[in-house]
Amino acid sequence: MKVYIDANVIVSVLNKEYPAYLYTSRILSLADNRKYTLVTSAVALAIAYYFAEKKHGAAVAKNKIKLLTEHIHVADCGMKEATLAATNKKIHDFENGLQYYAALHAGCKVIVTDNTEDFYFSDIEVLQAEQFFLKHM
Repeated sequence: MKVYIDANVIVSVLNKEYPAYLYTSRILSLADNRKYTLVTSAVALAIAYYFAEKKHGAAVAKNKIKLLTEHIHVADCGMKEATLAATNKKIHDFENGLQYYAALHAGCKVIVTDNTEDFYFSDIEVLQAEQFFLKHM
């Protein structure tokens, strides 16, 4: 199953933000499980880098992102996704629209996020990390 990892899940893990970390770290640990393919976007990585850099400094943040990209697939998020996010009248937050279309075009079956309400427009299942574990593990 392809699982899209939202930026806030990555930030939670990189910065060990409790209580979310208890489940978000488990989500990222699925990268080594053949049953799952974890996917994110360059947009999500940029957001995660920003918050990791603020907490740990640039060198540590870059190293964390590098390690992450060795285990998680990065979906395309280019012109097609940007155009769809900008023109979909149901989408009010452009960044969430970019992530949604990256997930959709990558073939993801679920989006894991701390803020499920951000994806109110989604045709893909949207779950918090804990909900994902209760339903899919």
